[in-house]
Formats: sequence, C-alpha cells, structure tokens
Amino acid sequence: MIISKKLGVSGLATGLLANAAAAQEAVGLDEKINQAFSDFTGPFVSFIFAPFPGTSVPWIVMWLVIAATVFSLYFAFVQFRFFGHAVSLVKGDYSDPNDAGEVSHFQALATALSGTVGLGNIAGVAVAVGIGGPGATFWMIVAGLLGMASKFTECTLGVKYRNEYDDGTVSGGPMYYMSKGFNELGLPGGKILAVLFSIFCILGALGGGNMFQANQAHQQIAGITGDFPGWITGLVFAGIVFAVIVGGLKSIARVTEKVVPFMGVMYVLAALVIIIMHADQIGWAFGQIFAGAFTGLGVAGGMVGALIQGFRRAAFSNEAGVGSAAIAHSAVRTKEPITEGFVSLLEPFIDTVVICTMTALVIIITQQLVIDPETGMYMLNEEGTAVATVDGNSGVSLTSAAFASAFGWFPYVLAVAVVLFAFSTMISWSYYGLKAWTYLFGEGATKELVFKIIFCIFVVIGAAANLGPVIDFSDAAIFAMAVVNVFALYFLMKVVRQELSSYAERLRSGEIRKFGH
Repeated sequence: MIISKKLGVSGLATGLLANAAAAQEAVGLDEKINQAFSDFTGPFVSFIFAPFPGTSVPWIVMWLVIAATVFSLYFAFVQFRFFGHAVSLVKGDYSDPNDAGEVSHFQALATALSGTVGLGNIAGVAVAVGIGGPGATFWMIVAGLLGMASKFTECTLGVKYRNEYDDGTVSGGPMYYMSKGFNELGLPGGKILAVLFSIFCILGALGGGNMFQANQAHQQIAGITGDFPGWITGLVFAGIVFAVIVGGLKSIARVTEKVVPFMGVMYVLAALVIIIMHADQIGWAFGQIFAGAFTGLGVAGGMVGALIQGFRRAAFSNEAGVGSAAIAHSAVRTKEPITEGFVSLLEPFIDTVVICTMTALVIIITQQLVIDPETGMYMLNEEGTAVATVDGNSGVSLTSAAFASAFGWFPYVLAVAVVLFAFSTMISWSYYGLKAWTYLFGEGATKELVFKIIFCIFVVIGAAANLGPVIDFSDAAIFAMAVVNVFALYFLMKVVRQELSSYAERLRSGEIRKFGH
C-alpha cells in the first residue's frame, strides 16, 4: 500500500515536471514567433509612422484628416445633410428586392460595421486615452464626424465600379474603382494603384483584421481563466472562423447581421448604466475632454499628443479613407451607387462618435486615470510615456477594469463582447482580404480556399505573438491602404459629385420614391 502511494506521488511529480517543461517550451515558442515577427516588420512600420519633418505628427494621420476635411467641404457636408435619408435607406424604405447584389443595405452596413466596431472601440480607445488623456476623445469625435465624408466617397465608388457576375455574386472595392475609374477618365496608373492596394489589403487583413483581434481576445480570456499559451486560443478561433468564411459573403452577412447589433447594444447598454450610475460626474468628464483637447492637462505630449492619439485611434477604429469598407458595401443590392454612400456614412458615426465616446467616458468617469491631488493634473507612469492608471492597466484590461469598478462580474461580459467583436472583425476582414486576393490571382474556388487557409494560420500566429509588434504592423498595413486609396479618391471624387447631384435632383422631384409607395 505504502509502495503504491509512493509510486503515485513520484508519478505525479514526474507528470508535473513534464507539464512545466511543456509549458516553458510553449512560452519559448511564443517568444520566438514574436521576435521573428518584430524583426521582419520593423522597417515598414517606421516608414508609415514617420513624423512630418520638424514635428511629432505622423504624416499618415494628417493624410487621412486632410482628406476627410477636403471631402466634407467638397460635398458640402453631405454627412449632415443626408443623415436622415441614410437612416431611411438602412430601414429598407427605398429597397427594391430585384436589384443586383448579394446583401441588403442593413446587411452591408452590419458586415462593414463588424469589420470596424471591434477592439478598436474597446482596447484602442483605452490606448488613446491612456496616452493622450481625456482630450484624445474630443479629437476622436472630430475625426469620426469628418471621416463620414471619406466613407461616403469610397463606398459610392465601390458600388459604381463593381464587377457583377452571372451567378449573382459581385466583387468591388478600391481595386476595381482604381482600375476601371481611372480607365474611364483616361487617367494612367489605375492598374498599378489597384495592385498596390490589393497587396496592402491582404497584409491589413492578416494584421489588423486578424492577428490583432486574436491577440486581444486571447488576452481577455487569459485574464479570466489564468495564463495559458496563445496558440491554443488561436487554434479554436481558427476552426470557428474557417467554418464561417468557407460559406462566402452570404454566410458572413447572415452571421454579422445577428452578432453586430447584439454585441453593439450589449456593450452600449453596459456603458450607459455605468455613466448613469456616475451621473454627477458627467459634466466633469466632458470638462476633462474639452480641457484636455486644447491644453493637454499635463498629459504625455500635451495637446499635440491628445490630437495625434485621437486621430490615430479614430482612423484605426472607423477606417474611413482606408477603403476596406467599400469592399463590403460593394455587394449591396441596389442600382443607385450613391445610396450605399449614404448608408456607409452612418458607420463612422456609430463606430467612433457613439461607441468610442462611450468607452472613453466610462474610463474617465470611473477615474481609472490617476490625478495628482495637489495640481489636479494627470500623473504620468514611471516611463513618462502615458497617463498612470489605478492598477497600471492599459489597452483592453484598462477598459475591463473601468467596467469592473461598477460591476465586479463585468469582465466576464466584456470577455464575451471581446470574443464576439474579434470574431466578427475577423470574418469581415477575411472577406476584404479574399477580394484583394482574387483581384490579384483571379476568381476560383481553389484560389479562394488557399487564402482562407492562410488567413486561419495567421489567427494562430496572432494569438501567440506579443501585442506591440502586432499593433504596429496592423496599423501600418491598414494605413498603407489609405495612402493608395485617398490618392485615387482625389481623382475620382468628381464622379461621386455627379452621382450626388443626379440623385438629389431625382429625390427632390419625387422620381425616387419609397419602395411600394
């Protein structure tokens, strides 16, 4: 009996040692993947985020903000003039079921929103407020409102120049309006721009639309269950994502139209409850946002830091000017390209103006950012690179801590939201990447399957890699798409203006009526 007990204990010890060695090896594998990834992507990231000479403002951020401002002025603030009409279109008031296309206005909006409403809203906002202070929120809202005009421009063109196939499927997006639109206007170089955009889109799909999502989802799950190797989360995610994306856009749209409204409403309701619980702080929080936007409130980088973080996060969150959403919106059932432009301008509003502001308010109101009681200024962390937080949290864990301060159980709900956000973003971006892939290599079931398998392999890599290199590479790849896309939009915006004038005139005269009226 004693011998068998001893054997049991020594067997257990051997098992524990073997488990520890396996765990150590798994961690070692995570670190190796991370280092290799970081070394490979460093130079590209440095170029995209290089500052304007003599300033600390990344040139790419100004590139997007200037474009959004130009489109807002050129189209006479179309985002405010046609906001109500956009809502009517999403409700289906003007939809003809016989129009060409694969999905409804609502499904197209849900698919595109599922690509943008995601961790940028939860983790990204926490990063912006953590580095730029509350003032970053103000600039995020400004960038969101202006970005509505960029989104309107690119999504109108996406539908106008899409390819419609005999089986009812469509392919559209920047690569098509670059090649066909430039050709129509007799401009050279459209094909080169289209190929460049497609390459960056594939990289963006694998980076921001995939690896970043898997990474943050793993971090949130591990925060609740205890630490375990990232590749395990990656494998589970890869399996589920593969099951959905093999069904094509219609199966993606069916999933996103259910998941996106549910998770968006769940998240916003939770945020509203916390804001109402701290109702006496709302005025103070907005005061912090406005003061921080113009004075910096002693935050790292001051006012410029707040402005850069706000603009950078808004661009990463709503992707206006990047061209990605034009791919999802191109598949809509309509014969009026401009209608999808109207629908798409709601996207930065929902994503950035509503959901990002909610997240920022919750973080500020629950006083996660440490204020020096003597000066009233925000204190910096030990490195002096960001605002000090109550428990040293950053990213998704800062948002989680803010919600947990009101509801101890909320991290579990947030974990579900993060997993759903990550999942929906991945399936949308798999479609964006796939359309860029088929533009480069041609349509066909085998070619599509190759991309889908590559995409799922990157889900596993993303969950295993460290966040730093993943975020940098994701941002850089997605912003590189914007360089090419915005350049093309400047040449093609007059086409959009013609569409807008024609549609507005027909709407005024009553030629365009609500369907069935």
